Order: sequence, then C-alpha cells, then structure tokens
Amino acid sequence: MKILRFGLLGSLFLLAACSAGRESPQEGTPELGGISITDFTDKTELFVEFSPLVVGQESAFAVHLTQLEGFLPMAQGRVIVFLGGGDLPLEKFVADGSQVPGIFRPIVKPQNPGRRQLAIRLVAPAFTVTHFLGGVTVYPDLKTAAHAHPPEAEKERGITFLLEQQWQVDFALEAVRPHTLRESVAATGVVRPRSDGEVWIHAPTAGHLLTYGSDFPQVGMAVTQGQILAQIAPRMAGEADFASLQLAVQKGHSQYQFAAHERQRLEDLFKQNAMPKHRLIEARKEETIAKAELEAAQRRLAQYQVLSSGTLVGVPVQAPIKGLLTQVQVTAGSYLATGQALFHVVQTDRLWLEARIAEADLGRLHDPTAAWFEVEGFEQPFRIDPAQGARRVMFSMEVDEVSRTTPLVFEFPNPNPALRIGMFAQVHVLTGKKVHDLTVPRSALVDHNGQVVVYVLLGGESFERRSVQLGIRDGNYAQVREGLSAGERIVTHGAYLVHLAAASPAAPGHGHAH
Repeated sequence: MKILRFGLLGSLFLLAACSAGRESPQEGTPELGGISITDFTDKTELFVEFSPLVVGQESAFAVHLTQLEGFLPMAQGRVIVFLGGGDLPLEKFVADGSQVPGIFRPIVKPQNPGRRQLAIRLVAPAFTVTHFLGGVTVYPDLKTAAHAHPPEAEKERGITFLLEQQWQVDFALEAVRPHTLRESVAATGVVRPRSDGEVWIHAPTAGHLLTYGSDFPQVGMAVTQGQILAQIAPRMAGEADFASLQLAVQKGHSQYQFAAHERQRLEDLFKQNAMPKHRLIEARKEETIAKAELEAAQRRLAQYQVLSSGTLVGVPVQAPIKGLLTQVQVTAGSYLATGQALFHVVQTDRLWLEARIAEADLGRLHDPTAAWFEVEGFEQPFRIDPAQGARRVMFSMEVDEVSRTTPLVFEFPNPNPALRIGMFAQVHVLTGKKVHDLTVPRSALVDHNGQVVVYVLLGGESFERRSVQLGIRDGNYAQVREGLSAGERIVTHGAYLVHLAAASPAAPGHGHAH
C-alpha cells in the first residue's frame, strides 16, 4: 500500500496547480458558483468541476478520470468535451494529455446559448469511453449565469478525501446491489488431519538411532511413501563390543566350514553304503544351522560397519504414507526403546474441519453439507463446498454433557499451504436457507464508536458516513437490512483511511479548483 504524505511544499504545489486552472475575476465581474458532476462507466470514474457556461466566456474544466481497475489515474489519453442538441451546431473542445496524471484541463468557450447536452469522451491507448452527463445551460451573459449560480455559502458537504489521495492508496468503490446469501449457524472449530491422513512412526526394535545419508529428518520436510527416514542398530544380547562381534563371526565361520566338511564326508560314505541315512540327514541339519548362525553374526557385525558409500546399515525406519513431517521426537544417535514414538507424518492435501455445534442451534441444521470458516491471520475465508471436492464426514447424534455441543466434521481440499494443523477457526455451517437482498463487502465495514458504518460516495471527493444494520453474513459479503439503497457507491478499499480523514482536525477543506 502506498502512503500519501502532504507537507508544506506539497500544499504550495497544490495551491499553485489550483490557481493555474482559472484566472482571477476582474473587478466588477459577477462571481459564479461552481458546478461539479460525478459519473461512472464500466471502465472509468469521471469527476468534473467547471464554472457555469456563458456564451463567449472561457470555462476551465478540471476533468478527473480514474481507471476503475486498480483505481489508478488515467496517465495518458485525450479528452474531448461535447456540447450538442437543442437544434444547434455540435461544439467540441479538446485537451491533449495532462500535466498531472488523472487531471485533464480542456477550456470550453461555447458559442450558442440555450439548453445543451454535455458529454465528455476519453480516448486512451487501451480503450475509448464516453460519459454522457445530461443537460446543461449555456447562459447568454455573466449576469444571467450569476443569478442562476450564485456563489455557494460555506456548508457541510460531507467528508472530503481528494482524488489525489485516493489514487495513491489502496482504494476502490463498489455499487450497492443485491446478492444471494446463504444463512449459516456460527460455531467454533479446529483444523485437523484426516483419520487416515496421519501416522506416528514408532521404533520397531530397541537400539541406537542412526542417521540415513547426510540429512537427518527435519520438521516440515516432505516425505514419500516408503522413504527411509533413519535406521536403527538393534541392541545386541550378550555381545557388547565390536571385538565380540568379530569373534562371533569367526567362530560361526569355523563351525560352518566344519559342518560342511562333515556333511560332504558322510555323503561319500552313504554312497558306498557304509553309513546309515539318518546320520547324513543329521549332518545336513547341522550344516544348515551353522550357516544360519554365521549369517546372523555377519549381520550383527555389519550393523556397526560403515560401507564405502557412507550408508549406515541397520533396521530401516520407513514412512508408511506420503505427507509432511510435522514432529520429530528423537535425535541422531539416541538410544530407543521398542515402540518409542519417532516421527509424525501428516497428509495436508486434504484436511478435516471439526466444528462444535451448540445445542441451541442443532434444530436449524437438518442435513448440513457445506460451510465456510475464518482463521485469524488470513484475509479471505475458506469455503467447504461439495462442488469443490468437500464432503461431510460425520455429524454426531450425541450432545456432550459438559460443553453441550455436537461435533460436525467436514473433509475439504486444502486450498492454502499456510493453513496449519490445529488452527482455531470461526465456522459458519450453512443451513440451506437463502436470502436475496442488498449486500456490502466485509472490507467496506468500519467500527465507529461501537457502530458498524460504511462510507458512501456523495461526489468524486465527498463522502458520507452511514450507519448500517447488517443481517446474514456469507463469506466476504453481509446483508444490509437498513442504511443503504441500491446503486449507491460505497468505499470498499480504503474505508478506514476515509474514517481517519473524517476524524482528522487537519482534514482538507470542501473541494478545490485544481
């Protein structure tokens, strides 16, 4: 957001710019009141100020043009002022470009008196629009014009917030119009993982935790199903050091060699019918046992050896699901007990919202299938809509004896990676009832001494504070029961800045000539 700063130099510059647009009235010249008009097209806002039109007299127009998309001043273009109708020749007056972005200064010197139709056209590089401003009177002389438009006495004209200020901040206007809103029941809620979307990984065996590769698992790391997070070197029963493991391997190797040699000798004797068969079967069994004991001793030794690749050998700890690592309960090299919790993995692509419905509101919810919720720190609410892949998981039939609430659980696709497990939510469960009425966006609402107010546009630079009575809220919009009429334009971005301008003792005066 840009912040407008006014200082002494800025004020002097503004006064100089204002005085440049019109000449000082000569002595004896009647003083005229000014005319201002505000008009909108689908692309632009026009605010024009000018003195009453008199045949043969120059009237300096101050044409302010705002592009509604982004609410920025029109920096380029040509402005043409038309005077037509009344069975008189069409007159036009042109201003090519502007010295100040957004403000064009055509000089209008009408030649024909009478009732004329006024229109102002903007020819910009991207588009052309015409503002039809209705009928104006071209007076035959200054005396007649002064009688019809006497100088305005100072009076309250609302809250002034100049267009030069509006252009330099996050500002927008919106016409009040009806929308269809969905009624809802308010509840509290918590964002949770799905029941099948989280898993605690426990130690499959007791032993020392070994790192896998160069990186130990960190919170927030994405993991894939089957990914090895770490390895465990199991505790050795009866062999407490590396030398004992080496001795066990050597002993196992000798026993296996002896058993294999004895089995071969007995096979030769059996072929010569010099040995009963049961002796050969026994020898084969002893060889198998000796081989298994050798392999077990070799594995135990290998668990403490570092291979040339740097990979530590042990019992692998794998992720059973794809997701994010949300908790790490151990450190590399720590000793683990069988079943000890190591890692917590959560799938965040789809989440659960568990809402607690108050007992008094249960009668308004018959078959809830949709909701919306707000989380502190997020500007926009989150919608739970079956059309967008959401679904109701559970709506309990029991009321908690202590809280007097009933749990209602929705599952929804996670629209924002910043949404965290365990976040508190203000939930609005849709009842199914709809209302078609005037609405205002939530960004337009301002708290003024405990009252909800909006700021209504009176003219291009003048606003009025208006108290409103709200009804149903649905996402970013709220029903307006009293205080506004259809078609009125309100401030939807920058409302609080207008609120501050109204409260400031140094607020600008009532209008200016630019």
